Amino acid sequence: MELSQPGPEEKPNHRRSLFHLAALCLLLAANPPVLAATADCPDWKPPQAKQEITSLSQKVQRWDNAYYLEHRSVVEDAVYDKARTTLAHWNRCFPDLARNPKPPDRQSTGTVSHPIPQAGLQKLRDSEAVARWLDHHKDTWLQPKVDGVAVTLVYRHGKLHKMISRGNGRRGQDWTRHARRIPAIHKTIPDKRAQLVLQGEIYWRLQNHIQAEGGDKARGRASGAMASDTLSAEQAESLALFVWDWPNGPETLPRRLRALETLGYDTTAYTHRVNTLKEARRWRRHFYRQPQPFATDGIVLKQSRRPAAEKWQPEPPHWTAAWKHPAATALATVTGVEFPVGRTGKIVPVVKVEPTLLDDRKIRRVSSGSFQRWQSLDIRPGDRLRLALAGQTIPHIRDVILPAAERVQLPVPDPADYGPLSCWHPAPGCVAQFLARAEWLGDKLGFRGMGEARWRSLYEAGLLPNLLAWTSLTRGELMAVPGIGEKRADKLLGNFRQARERDFRSWMTALGMPSASLLPEEVWRNATFSGFAKHGELHWQQLSGIGPGRAAKIGGFLQHEKVLALQERLQALGIEGFQ
Repeated sequence: MELSQPGPEEKPNHRRSLFHLAALCLLLAANPPVLAATADCPDWKPPQAKQEITSLSQKVQRWDNAYYLEHRSVVEDAVYDKARTTLAHWNRCFPDLARNPKPPDRQSTGTVSHPIPQAGLQKLRDSEAVARWLDHHKDTWLQPKVDGVAVTLVYRHGKLHKMISRGNGRRGQDWTRHARRIPAIHKTIPDKRAQLVLQGEIYWRLQNHIQAEGGDKARGRASGAMASDTLSAEQAESLALFVWDWPNGPETLPRRLRALETLGYDTTAYTHRVNTLKEARRWRRHFYRQPQPFATDGIVLKQSRRPAAEKWQPEPPHWTAAWKHPAATALATVTGVEFPVGRTGKIVPVVKVEPTLLDDRKIRRVSSGSFQRWQSLDIRPGDRLRLALAGQTIPHIRDVILPAAERVQLPVPDPADYGPLSCWHPAPGCVAQFLARAEWLGDKLGFRGMGEARWRSLYEAGLLPNLLAWTSLTRGELMAVPGIGEKRADKLLGNFRQARERDFRSWMTALGMPSASLLPEEVWRNATFSGFAKHGELHWQQLSGIGPGRAAKIGGFLQHEKVLALQERLQALGIEGFQ
């Protein structure tokens, strides 16, 4: 995880007319708030602003402590970066309350100086930023951003002298003792100059690792091994080194690569010249989706020539930059919660979030999974959630990273009010389940062009007082509905006519008979509603796959007053099996 400190905060400088300035002064005198700097700042009173900023600052500080002191990455880079960005934004909005946690100072814990500062990388947010970077740099190359722990190797007269962790870029932990136990780190090299400095990444060896399928906790294994007091033989064999720079090496990258090969640190196979965004995107996809011997968290773009090492500083340089892999996790801000009721009465809350990039897709809505899980997380507007991908495709809520200080009250329905036999009419509180029933019915009867939006338009036009009201609609009534013209009306009427010819099994499935798909073919042969209704639960239990619970649901459905009313309507229409 690359950690970097936000730059100096700049207070906004708004120009206002004297009139507006005077008005503002009067307003501030009457209601002195903590200054909000920009229009997109949170609309918080000072107590809430203080609480929100303090909570997020403390969270970031805990992450920093774990990373710098314990060598543990508690959250993913994308989540950390978003949290840092959010905190910096809040600090600009409320400068009087600003808090800026800094990585712990470990100089008193036995650190040593880097002979050449070791910098982090600037991160390019998206493809547009990558294109701009490429436009402003010449002779550019690309390498995978190996996910491990950064180190500096110091050789003197061809012999390994020290290995130093990145630390704060100027000073780091002395890991020389561990380095001498790692076979992948050469103890001697053919170059005998007085001092030779290499920078690279200690990583955990993997076999045919595909990053798109997960990081396999490789970075944690590497950092944990290096932070341990004693490096086991198994750990030492599992660690390797990817050298990504030779600060005082040859002037151009191709020459450095050839020289590194002679030292025994060959990365030529993982280094590629790139000139365009298309090429960079292709290699990024390659290192994300193709098997590699290490975990990666993106690609690194670098200019072949760069300033002399004496000018390097422990801050992101301009001649190289990182483009992270598509975020598999993200920090998202909740804007609202919806409580849709499904056809069977099941309530699965849907959480609305500010547009959030996840695997290069913008996520605006995510399911909570279940009503019980929403309750356990108590998700409210203003909460910051960690989103992740399930099966690489479906976004889901992993946890609540930072609850909002003020808990917004929501119109939460009672799950006890809904079930498989509720809401056969669009009464107050029943519209969602009723429309879900209608959509299911249309789908099972083979309606075309009749999704949830179309059913809702009929309901809003007052044409759907019950589940079968569509059977008597006229062409004129349909054309009076916004969005339904002549052709659409004729198509819908065709659907309605064809539905009358559907068999008994299709109708019972469309009405929502429980376990209809489990009943064997012979049960449906010459079946009628009245015949089904005569059977008791013991009869249904004799069928394969139908236990006591399912039998009770079938019996309850067939005897329910609303279902019996539908049966009478279908009987009047002459539908097969309902006479």
